[in-house]
Formats: sequence, structure tokens, C-alpha cells
Amino acid sequence: MSTEENPAAAPRSLAEALRGRDDASLAALLRGRPDLITPVPTDLTQLATRAGTRASVVRALERLDRFTLQTAQALAVAPDPATYEELLGLMAGDDGDPAVSAALPHALGTLREQALVWGGDDRLRLVRTARELLAPSPQHPSPTGLGPTVREAGAGMSPGRIQEILATAGLPSTHDSVSALDALAGLFEDPERMPALLDQAPSESVEVLERLVWGPPYGQVTADPAPRLRWLLDRGLLLPTAPGTVVLPREVALRLRAGRAHRTTEPVPPPVEAAAVHRPQMVDATAAGQAYTALATVEELLKDWHEGGPAVLRAGGLSVRDLKRTAVALDVPEPVAAFWVELAYAAGLLASDGEADERYAATPAYDEWLEQPAGERWARLATAWLAATRTPGLVGERDAKDRTLSALGPGLDRSVAPEVRHRVLALLAGLPEGAAPNTGSLLARLRWERPPRAERAGGGASSPYARRTPAQPAEGARGAAARVGGSGAPGYPADGGSGAGGDEDLRSRLARWTLAEAEMLGVTGRGALSSHGRALIGAPPAPRHGDAETEPAGPGDKLPVHHRRTPPPPALSPAEQATAAAAAARLLEPLLPEPLDHVLLQADLTAVAPGPLERPLADMLGVLADVESKGGATVYRFTPASVRRALDAGRSAADLHAFLAAHSRTPVPQPLAYLIDDVARRHGHLRVGAASSYVRCDDDAVLNEILADRRAAGLGLRRLAPTVLAARTDPAALLEGLRAMGFAPAAESAEGDVLIARADAYRTPPRTPPEPVPDGPPVPDDTLLAAAIRAVRAGDLASTAPRKPVGGGAGAAPGELPRTTAADTLATLQAAVLTNDTVWIGYVNAEGAASQRVIAPIRVEGGFVTAYDHTADEVRTYPLHRITGVAELAD
Repeated sequence: MSTEENPAAAPRSLAEALRGRDDASLAALLRGRPDLITPVPTDLTQLATRAGTRASVVRALERLDRFTLQTAQALAVAPDPATYEELLGLMAGDDGDPAVSAALPHALGTLREQALVWGGDDRLRLVRTARELLAPSPQHPSPTGLGPTVREAGAGMSPGRIQEILATAGLPSTHDSVSALDALAGLFEDPERMPALLDQAPSESVEVLERLVWGPPYGQVTADPAPRLRWLLDRGLLLPTAPGTVVLPREVALRLRAGRAHRTTEPVPPPVEAAAVHRPQMVDATAAGQAYTALATVEELLKDWHEGGPAVLRAGGLSVRDLKRTAVALDVPEPVAAFWVELAYAAGLLASDGEADERYAATPAYDEWLEQPAGERWARLATAWLAATRTPGLVGERDAKDRTLSALGPGLDRSVAPEVRHRVLALLAGLPEGAAPNTGSLLARLRWERPPRAERAGGGASSPYARRTPAQPAEGARGAAARVGGSGAPGYPADGGSGAGGDEDLRSRLARWTLAEAEMLGVTGRGALSSHGRALIGAPPAPRHGDAETEPAGPGDKLPVHHRRTPPPPALSPAEQATAAAAAARLLEPLLPEPLDHVLLQADLTAVAPGPLERPLADMLGVLADVESKGGATVYRFTPASVRRALDAGRSAADLHAFLAAHSRTPVPQPLAYLIDDVARRHGHLRVGAASSYVRCDDDAVLNEILADRRAAGLGLRRLAPTVLAARTDPAALLEGLRAMGFAPAAESAEGDVLIARADAYRTPPRTPPEPVPDGPPVPDDTLLAAAIRAVRAGDLASTAPRKPVGGGAGAAPGELPRTTAADTLATLQAAVLTNDTVWIGYVNAEGAASQRVIAPIRVEGGFVTAYDHTADEVRTYPLHRITGVAELAD
């Protein structure tokens, strides 16, 4: 039965409205506003109080789509309470709009579900805090552009002046100001008398009204207003609010707007349009190529930091110089280098070592990652990217304290980033297969789903001051005031949208970065979502291009698939995300190129790898040669330094010859064989150890040559024996100095053995990937929701159950704990055990938190009462000294 049929059933408060909901409706509220159960409220009254707090309401408003937000804004300027017909008139106007009429029930249902609106269709009430946030005031203009009502604006006027306005407007005088303002408001709301009044207005006065009708509604006048303003002031079409300031009353503006609260309503989300359509096979192949490049880039980055990467800044993060060096090493721009560094960090492959001289290096997880198949390695990177709250696009910008944000440094977390990434990919998944989106339409859709802050608090697509910053309302009011008495049209942008650059909201910037990063990572190919990218987010199969797939969006309304008003898909649980990542890896694996076991050696001391190499071959070739160019085929160059590097790693000349012969499809060129033999002949001829350091050589002529060389002066060499030189420098510096002079010394241990320098030397201790910064409390799962609802209902039962008076008195007031003496408490509980009655107690826990509970005592002994607690739905034991009092429940 509706509230119209049964007025007594109409809720008198939000708590009563929540009390009338079923469990499914309460679960939807707590799922949409998880901050309401952190911690779990004791009863529905506390839940309603928490739902009306400013912080919670602001958060709920931020998660509304544009049309639902416009509905809430219309309710804020409607009578309180309002009927559904009044709300529909404000949204659809006097002429009506079928699309608005079709979409309004859904928007109103969302507001009810989120506990922002309560009451039946005959008495709709916006939560008081939401009304305070959205209602117009001089300090905080409404996004509707409306001003105060006649009653609000005329509250400070003298009774005589109000009666003068009535007489000039052709209305009979009244006995008080309240009835006079009511009569004036009735005139402005009358669809017949108001047009007749405006027909009498001079054209200049009508022009003033047209300038103020869509807001801002405030203007300034002089002590002697111009005739066109005097005509309006005398009839109450403009009312003074402060000395020299006038306002267009809300009733006048609505009549001039044909009843609309908004200039433009958007009941249907804008479609995401396709900019281009490619063959799905081409999209997958392109994305697979990008995925392979992503794996190679991350490997190259961490190989470059094998022996310890850049130092960690004192404030954390990479220095600008180190980021530039990394970009040069990867042959990418600096912003792209920041993305790869942050991606490796988010995946747990890169971290700081935690030493006193802290540096970045690969983690042990990197070695495990290298052993996995290519598809699984990519899935790990892509999954980490999806969930990361760190935002590489912010690197190089300034924070609130004017400090530069650095890669791997603090201040890069944006909790909304994972949600935006998922939503962007979900919108791509709604396009036909192989379709790349039009970026503008994609951003417009995101702005519709989550309007920028300017639209929520004082500006929007329907407002002429959409781009005004929060610090500007007063200036905007003065500017509008100047136009009241002057000439010219307002110069505000008509679209009210966010532009690029500094004016663009964070969600739009995150969306742009998502599109770019998804392409680099291989989630998309040529801008379209790939099949493995679709599997990564758990999206259903793509609609085929040209399919006429439609579903009703409202009465008599059909929309294409990508135009539907569908809510964002729920976030995947960790188990579901792992399953989706495994499916994506299986789809990607066949598309990646097979590793090769050979190279092509050339006479110019280069080797060409015509594709990706098997890991042992790539690792060995990376030690033996330097990468000269990358691309579809990688070119390696052999140099004396690279060959010496392989010899330092413990390989002999025979090993190198055998390796090249085994892995080359072409004969080993003679120049390369000569190079290896020549370097090996001189390698280890000199031995360097610690004295501070020393050099020993069986050929004293070589030592004589070193002593005679001027470049050896800085090494502090002196002869200890015909075959031994001592040096003041440490062994590492002595090695570098001799190599710079053209020699090929080898380091040796204290026992005289040659030290082997391996390429994979340094790893950090085990590290866990950075935890994403949550965007508020996590969404509760079904188990937690069921337990929370059961506890809230039990607590509500305890707080609302009728109670007998305590000790013959009136009993405790609602919300107060019962108060009885210790003897009365003990006697009442013992009697309840004998009669199996349920009683109501007040209880104070060890932390001092007071609560009220409904219990069924089972036994009382040893200073404790054991009872079934209806509030917690379990058997509990309570110390008697912590029970403030007890009362019997009424029949």
C-alpha cells in the first residue's frame, strides 16, 4: 500500500524510512556507501544519523551521475517536502520532455537507494545536509543558477515597502508581510497572471531579466536605479538582499525558464563513439607486439640496474638526472620512462635495498618472474597496472607544497586511478569488436558518469559559470551585478565542459593516461581493446560491428549497446582477477613470437638477432656484446671491452668460440675470432690484488712499461719485486686505471685465484609490492553485509522495543541506558532466567563505550550473566558490574 493510500504509513524521518526497508535494500545502501558500516552502527537511528553527516553526503554526491545529480539539485530548490509532479515539472519543464520523464524514476530510485532522498512520491524529502550543500545562497551559488524564493529574499524588507510592491503589482493589500509575500509568490507562479505582468514590462527591463534568468541571479544597483530597474523593483521582479544588491526571485526565474530548474538536462548518457574500426586480428597482433615490447623494456630496465641502480633521494624517489639517464638507456621520453619504472615497482620487481647508502635494484621476485612464460609475465604487469593507485603521469608536476613529484617518490597515489582504468576499459569493451574510441566522446561519457567538482558545487554543463573556481563566486556575482545596469551579453563559455591542460579534471586526465598506458602495455592495439585485454577485466564477448543490439532504456526508448545507461561493472575480487589474468595470459601466449636459438654473425663484428632470443642465449650475448640497435631485429656489436666483460665473467676463449659456433647460422667471421683471441691473450696477464693493492706479472718488461707511463702517476705505483708493483689506490680503482691505459688486468683473491665478476650480482632483500591507497572504505562482501544488517536490525530492536517502567517510574528516555541498583539488576536477571523472559540492559564495555542490548538470560553466577544476545545474535557473557541497569520489555 502506498503512502498516498495510507498516510499513517508515511515515514516521519530517515530512520523510519530505513526501518521500513528490506534486507536487500539495506544491503544496496551499505554497498553503495561503505563508509556507513565503518564501524557497524548500533541501530538504524545511528545509521540514519551517519548517512546525514556532511562527509558521507559529500562522498555520496560525488558518486552520482550527472542526471541523478541534477535531480538532487532540483529537489534542493523545490518545496520541502515536494511531490513527484513538482520534481518532474522542475526537470522536464512546462512542455514536458519524454526522455526526462522516462529517466526520472531511475534517478529518484538511485537517490532513495543511497539514502539521499526519503519519503513517498507525495512527500519527497532531500536529506538536510544534501539540501544545505546544493541549495542556492549568495556565498555558494546553486548549479541551477536559481536564487532565493520570494519569501526568503523579502524576509528583511519593511512591511510598508512590501505593501507598496503589492499595490504596484496590482494585488490587494494584506494585514501582514507573510501573507503579502505569499500573494506576491502566487502571482509569479500563476501561468496566466505572470505573462500578463511581463507583457507590460519595457523591453529594457525584459532584457535585464533575460541576463539574470539562467544565473548568477544577483546584481548591483545604485542608490538611484535606472527606469528599467525601477520598474522591476517596484513590482518585486527584483528584490533587494543587501544595500546595493538585488536578486531575481526563484519563482520569477522558473516562470521565465518555463519551469525548468536546469538549462539543459542530460537524462541519457552520451554515447562512446568509434573513431576507427580495425580487423580484430590486426588489433590482437598489434597489442601482442606492444606486450612483447613491454616485457623487453622492463627486462632492459632491470638489467641496467643489475649491479645497483640509482640512489634514492632523501625525500624518496628518483632524481631528475637519474630519470633522464633511464630514459636515454631505454630510448624513450622521460614520461614514458617514469611509467615503466613505476610499473616495475607496482609489480614488485623493483624496490630500494634499504641499505644506509640506499639504492634501487631488482628484487628476488624479478628472477622468479623471468622464469615464467611470457604470457604470465605480461599478465602480472597488466594486473599490477590495473590495481595501482600510483600515477606516473603526475611525475614532474608540483604538489600542494610546491615540491616536484618524482618517479618512485611520495605523493603519486591517486585512489581513484584503479576505478578510472577499469571504467575506461569497460567502455572500450562496450564498443563493437575492433573499434577504437573517439577520445572526446569517451571523456564526455566519463564526465557524465562522475561530473567534475565544478558541476557538483556551483557550476556545470547547465550552468553559465561552469569554469569558475571555488574562490570566485563573489567576483562572479559582482560581474553579474555590473551587467544589470550596463549593456552587453555575458561572456561565459556555453558548453561548460572541462578543457585540456590545467582546467581538466583529474578523472579526465587519468582517462587520457589510461588510453596511452594501455596501448604501451599491449592491453589495446591501435586504440581498440584486444581479446586478451577484454579477458583481463573479465568483460563479456565484444558485440560485433554493425549488430543492431538494443535494449529498452525507458518507456518506448531503445538505445544502442554503447549508449545504454548501465552501471559500471562491479570490481573483481582477488580470486576473480587472478582467474581473469590467467585467461588473458592464455589468449596472449599464442600471439607472442617464439624465441629463437640462433643469431646471424657478420664480418663487421656485429650479430643480428632476427627475433626474440631464448633466455640463455640472450643473457650470454648481452654479456659478450653491446646492443647497438633494437626493433624487429636486434643488432649486437662485439668490442674489446665486451669480450673482456665475458672473460671477466669466467668464460675462456675456447668457450666463446664454441658458443658462437653453436648459435650462429653463419660461419664465425675471422675478424671476430681474431678479436676474441687477441683480448684473451692479454686477459689475466696482469694480476691485481690488495696491498692496499698490487700488480704482479711474470713479464717484468710489462711492469717497466707501466711505471714509465705518465698516466700511471695517479696510481701511486712502486716496485716491490721484479714481478710485483704496489699501489696506494684500492684494487677497483687500480683495475680501472690499468684498463684505461689499454691493459687487460684480472682481479685476484687473497689466495691468488682469479676473481670472476658475474653480471647478475645484486638483488634487494625480499620486498612486497606497494599497497594501493584505497578510495575510502572497501566495498563489503555479502557475508559482511549480512552480518552487519543482522547486527543493525538486532540493535534497532533493542533500541525501539517497548519497555516497562523501571521501579514504577517512567523508565529511561529513548536512547538513554536503563539505570537500576545492583540489587535490582541481579534480582531482575535471576527472575528472567527462571521465566525465560527477554530483558533490556545497558552495558559499558572495557573501553568505556556504552550500548543497549536485548538479552535472554541463561544463567547468573559468579558475578557474570550468560545470555543469548539478540543484538549480536550469539551467546555472550557479561560482567554484572558493567551493566548499568535492566528493564523488562513490554508485552
